[in-house]
Amino acid sequence: MATEMTMPQLGESVTEGTISKWLVQPGQFVNKYDPIAEVMTDKVNAEVPSSYSGTIKELRVKEDETVEVGVVICTIEVEGKTSTSETLAEESEEKSQSSASEPANDQSQKRRYSPAVLRMSQEHNIDLEQVTGSGKGGRITRKDLQQIIDNGGVKKVSSVTDPVANTKTRNEVTQTPSVKKEPELVQTKQGDIEIPVSGVRKAIASNMVKSKHEAPHAWMTVEVDVTKLVHYRNQVKQSFKEKEGFNLTFLPFFIKATVEALKEFPQLNSMWAGDKIIQKKDINISLAVATDDALFVPVIHQADEKTIKGLGREVQNLANKVRTGTLSGADMQGGTFTVNNTGSFGSILSTPIINHPQAAILSIESIVKRPVVMESEAGDMIAIRSMVNLCLSLDHRVLDGLVCGRFLARVKEILENMSKETTSIY
Repeated sequence: MATEMTMPQLGESVTEGTISKWLVQPGQFVNKYDPIAEVMTDKVNAEVPSSYSGTIKELRVKEDETVEVGVVICTIEVEGKTSTSETLAEESEEKSQSSASEPANDQSQKRRYSPAVLRMSQEHNIDLEQVTGSGKGGRITRKDLQQIIDNGGVKKVSSVTDPVANTKTRNEVTQTPSVKKEPELVQTKQGDIEIPVSGVRKAIASNMVKSKHEAPHAWMTVEVDVTKLVHYRNQVKQSFKEKEGFNLTFLPFFIKATVEALKEFPQLNSMWAGDKIIQKKDINISLAVATDDALFVPVIHQADEKTIKGLGREVQNLANKVRTGTLSGADMQGGTFTVNNTGSFGSILSTPIINHPQAAILSIESIVKRPVVMESEAGDMIAIRSMVNLCLSLDHRVLDGLVCGRFLARVKEILENMSKETTSIY
């Protein structure tokens, strides 16, 4: 007889989830804890593990469909128990996680949940957001959950213990029905096209609204003379493609300049955390990559350790993953600062929305040739130069104009001095 599997609750206040991708098909055999689907909520993206070993019989929910917690998403014909090899593999992974030596405040892996951890949290109604992990990078292990179970579970957050969240937390705990805002009714006429909102689009909308509501945005713009850089890139782009096999665009040069400036002004590589500001050690550059119907933000990890060539290859690989739909959750985790290449669309000025919870985002606009007044020994003169605008959005809770102005000035200085004589691609 087939056993039903339901939409899990991936957090105490989470009431629904979206099946962004099925990882199994009817008739496929799965082991217990094997991932069967990727689920998106407003708090976390995670793989849902199978609760049993057996054969998938029916998928009850379509991809991009949002359903409430507890709704049946699939059925499985159960057979046997988890194999010993699977158990040993899980224990081996957790042992390596807990034995690794990491700084006490490193939480980079906290939201990377193993299937076993997800299943235990669902079975015992544990909110993983409130659990402190003992594994590498703050990752939560089964031993952490077992200790919580033995101690009687996690105490639920109340409005008294969370002054930062105030009204939102009180409503979530008491589940007040009146706080749900109904969508605005828009009249449609003949010929109008109604486009259903996909799970991905809902997640994008939620993140953008959260960023605009929570972070007080401020903006700064500088114009940069990149004439030397344009000449340099044009000189080497053909030989580079023949040697490396991919195009050398301007974006890796801009990322390199941004990373070098972040080293000197690490305040911009920070995040707002309620009662504190967290200045990140790693420089992981998030890239805004758009498709026809969605926006993805994959991450170049340890960007400060990469050359212009290395950054170019990362940009190429991540863009290919977005286009082919092979981008994984790990590819989009850990970003500390975002670069947005709006210039690829011909934009010359924009005010980007910050990628929450980061403190800033930099838009690189289109490079255009303009007449510019320049100083010379003979006096002022007009010359045709390649110019680009850099637009910085900042979270004014974390950053002020002084440090951001100095940061932009440093990026400008680096870019204006990029040439064959001063800058190595390798």
